[in-house]
Amino acid sequence: MQAPRKVVLAYSGGLDTSIIVKWLTVTLNCEVVTFTADLGQGEELEPARRKAELLGVSPENIRIEDLREEFVRDFVFPMFRANTLYEGQYLLGTSIARPLISKRLVEIADETGADAIAHGATGKGNDQVRFELAAYALNPDIRVIAPWREWDLGSRSRLMEFAEVHQIPIARDRQGDAPFSVDANLLHTSSEGKVLEDPAKPAPDYVYQRTTHPELAPDTPEFVEITFRQGDPIAIDGTKMSPATILESLNDIGGRHGVGRLDLVEDRYVGMKSRGIYETPGGTLLLEAHRGMESITLDRGSRHLKDDLMPRYAELIYNGYWFSPERRMLQALIDTSQEFVSGTVRLKLFKGSASTVGRHSEHSLYSEMHVTFEDDQGAYDQADAAGFIKLNALRLRLLAARNRKAARITTPKI
Repeated sequence: MQAPRKVVLAYSGGLDTSIIVKWLTVTLNCEVVTFTADLGQGEELEPARRKAELLGVSPENIRIEDLREEFVRDFVFPMFRANTLYEGQYLLGTSIARPLISKRLVEIADETGADAIAHGATGKGNDQVRFELAAYALNPDIRVIAPWREWDLGSRSRLMEFAEVHQIPIARDRQGDAPFSVDANLLHTSSEGKVLEDPAKPAPDYVYQRTTHPELAPDTPEFVEITFRQGDPIAIDGTKMSPATILESLNDIGGRHGVGRLDLVEDRYVGMKSRGIYETPGGTLLLEAHRGMESITLDRGSRHLKDDLMPRYAELIYNGYWFSPERRMLQALIDTSQEFVSGTVRLKLFKGSASTVGRHSEHSLYSEMHVTFEDDQGAYDQADAAGFIKLNALRLRLLAARNRKAARITTPKI
C-alpha cells in the first residue's frame, strides 16, 4: 500500500505517541499533524506542544484544543440520560471520550488535507476498535494507521532503544517501569496494568488520584443539591454552571468524600478480561441524582423500558458504536423520556457513599394523597384492587388447575 502523505496523530505528548511521531516520519516518510485534546485530564498541555516541536513537527501542524465543554455537553450528558453502566458497574469514562477524539481527528484531516489518521492504542485493547469504528463511521474512506499493530517495537526495551537512536527526550522518571498505566479525563481516571494485573491482589492506595480514601474522608456528612432540566444537570446548590464546570465541581465534592471508586474485572470487546481501577466521583453523584429525579418524574413503563434498554446502550458505547444508527435510535428514545425530568435532588455524601435523601419537581408523578396511610379523601378505592388481582391471577389459577389435574392423572394408584 502506498505510504500516506500526511497523517493526523492523536498525540498525548507521552513516550509512546512521541515515538510514533518519529516512526511515522522516519518509516513512512510522511508529514505529521499532532492533535492533543483537552478533555479535563488535569495535565498541562503546553509541554505536548514543545515536545512535538522538538520532534520536528512544524508549529502550524500542532493542534491543541480545549474540548471540555463539548465533551460533557454532547457526549457525557447524553450518556447519563440513560443511567448508563457497562456490566452493571462501569460508568464508561474512557469509552465515551474516544468518539469525540476520533471526530476531531477526521475533521482535522479534512481541514489539513491529510490522507490518514493514527492513534497509539495497542492491538490488545478496546480503544483501537473505538477510534477506528468512529473514524470509519464519519469518513468511510479515511485511512487509519495503528503503529502498535504494524511496527516491530514490541517491547519497552525496543521503544527505549528507538527513542535513544532518534534522540527522543525521555523524562528521568520514565527510565524505569511505571507501576501502572493511566487514562484520565473530566469524567474519570482509569488505571490498569502491571501492579494491577493480578485481580486477586488489592490495588495499592497510591493508585487512587481523585478520591480520598473513604476511611479518611470527613467524619461529617455533606449535602449537595443538583438541579436538572430535561435530564441534564444545570445547577449545583442553586448556582447555574456550564456542563464542564458542573462535572468538575461534582468531582471535587465527591472526591473529598471518597465517592466513586471501583475495582472492576471487565470483558473487553476483543475477547479478554482486564482488571481496572476507576475513579468517577462526579459521575457517581450525577448517576445517583439523575435516578432520584427520574423516580418521581417518569412513569413505571418508561423507567422499566429504559432499564431494559440500558445494557444494550452501554454495550454499544463500550464497543465503539457511538456513531452507529442503533445508538442514535436508542438515544432518540432516551431523550424523549427526559421531557419532564426536571427538578432538584438532594444527596448525602459520607465515607464513600452517596445517597438520595430528597427530591422535588414541578412535574412530579408522586401523589401523597394516593399513597397516604391516613384518610385519602376518596382518591383511591381500595376495593378496586380485588378485581385487579383476580384478573392478573386468572392465568395463574388456570395453570394451577391444569397442573393439579395432571398430577392426579399421572400419580399411580396403590
